[in-house]
Amino acid sequence: MNVVERFAGFAEGYRRQAVAPRVLHQAKRVVIDWHAALLPGAVVPPATALERALAGELDHDLDGNAARLALGRRASVRAAALINGAAAHTLEVDDIFREGIYHPGAPTIAAALAVAQSRRASGEAFLRAVIVGYEISTRIAAAMGRAHYRYWHNTGTIGCFGAAGAAAELLGLDRRRFAHALATVATFSAGLQQAFRADSMSKPMHAGRAAEAGVTAALAAAEGVTGSLDIMEGEAGYGRAMGDDPDWEHALSTLGEDFHITQMTFKNHACCGHAFAAIDGALALKEKMGVSAAEIARVRVGGYRATLEVAGIAEPASASEARFSTPYLVATALTHGSVRLAAFEPARLEDAATRALMRRVEVALDPELDAAFPAQRAARVAIESRDGRCGEHLQLTRKGDPDLPLSDAELEHKYFELASPVLGEEQARTLLARLWKLEREPRL
Repeated sequence: MNVVERFAGFAEGYRRQAVAPRVLHQAKRVVIDWHAALLPGAVVPPATALERALAGELDHDLDGNAARLALGRRASVRAAALINGAAAHTLEVDDIFREGIYHPGAPTIAAALAVAQSRRASGEAFLRAVIVGYEISTRIAAAMGRAHYRYWHNTGTIGCFGAAGAAAELLGLDRRRFAHALATVATFSAGLQQAFRADSMSKPMHAGRAAEAGVTAALAAAEGVTGSLDIMEGEAGYGRAMGDDPDWEHALSTLGEDFHITQMTFKNHACCGHAFAAIDGALALKEKMGVSAAEIARVRVGGYRATLEVAGIAEPASASEARFSTPYLVATALTHGSVRLAAFEPARLEDAATRALMRRVEVALDPELDAAFPAQRAARVAIESRDGRCGEHLQLTRKGDPDLPLSDAELEHKYFELASPVLGEEQARTLLARLWKLEREPRL
């Protein structure tokens, strides 16, 4: 069988199996984390601009089959997937599959929720679809690897498969049609890294477009639209065109046994994940040395290549650029103690002390740390104080990674911090309680 047929076979077979308690718990964690990212992203551009742009697809009854945007506005299933997917990726707080350099939640859950709502599916069916979308797309992401990430934005490209898999599962597609949904969505795969190396709203749009593409491919396959079943491994297929001829056998080897949804990174900072180890290391070293930000004369960060190339903007001029500026992120963490949403408000972006320290932060490639990427995301941080003290710290992982995870309590704290300003505390608590019991919901 072809690659897409084997993924489809997994999905069809998994329907006959009970969801393991640990997998179910982790599925609910990713959905909670997705809502934490979705809600603050839903009230800022590009989501707000997309609502205006797609006004004709909003607020209609749609014969009772409407999906919903984050705050309850009715939408067509594809518009909901697009807008919610973009919203969930806007503020850079959505989950990561480390080995795939990929944010699966934003596109996969947006697609799953839109289809589940439009089909009035149960909470259990929705969670199963999320699991299936994660398992398929994370394996494709890991297989495509660094060669793909050189130019492509994996959340936009690989996210199409997570969205298509989740949507196809909710539609109950048989193995053949499920495979055709994956084959078709492969040709929709897009998203260039250049789009977020300067001030732009394109990056979150990648996630939204992936969600919409996945829904479209699954709906089309349900009606008999076919794709090229050898699209992944063919001579001019996905693996060769957009990667370095990946090992699909390895990618499929543990499918259905080792569930990647249990290995997610939940972000502990509101910015590009390639800066996390540097932020964590700088804060740890500052505490160890007992220095204040004003006492720091110089900071040196050694990191893997993406820390420089993706998160290396030296003089950020906007909030979106600041989220991809390791010098700014390290400086604002050292000055203010954290990198939360407040770090990207105008007052913080223009803070004189932060800007002054930012210009004393040097970022350089560390070949040893680069060789360990993407399985390990580390940083080597050195601080020199004005009175001559020196310290160095090797941050081997990031808070929130599977080997240093956020607890359920820490995940809830993140959720409340992000969701409460949008919903209000009482409504945020009500929603969280519902999400923890989602498998009991008879209809979404």
